[in-house]
Amino acid sequence: MSEQDEQGAGEAAGETLQQLSPGTAGGAGGGEINFDLLLDVPVTLSVEIGRTRMSIKDLLALNQGALVELDREVNAPLDLMVNGTLIARGEVVELEGRFGLRLIDVVSPSERLKKVR
Repeated sequence: MSEQDEQGAGEAAGETLQQLSPGTAGGAGGGEINFDLLLDVPVTLSVEIGRTRMSIKDLLALNQGALVELDREVNAPLDLMVNGTLIARGEVVELEGRFGLRLIDVVSPSERLKKVR
């Protein structure tokens, strides 16, 4: 899924949350929000180890064995993203022969919802 697709999915989720908010046309007229409708919506989780910017010329010059320097220090926590939105930070662990992420800092639910709206 491309970054634009992920952003579009996040925007669509935000629109859904707004529609379910009390006092709006899709809301229950001031009652509780029923998040059960959203529990089965699939989302994409990804772990970001860092970023960099480069020109297309430099990108096209990359070949096998090339090194790309990222903007993050070696011991810095990695970002857990859900549909392109930061949800938590953590450290890499090995889990039954696979990579895993041990969460060390979780973004508060109110902060997460601010970014969706």
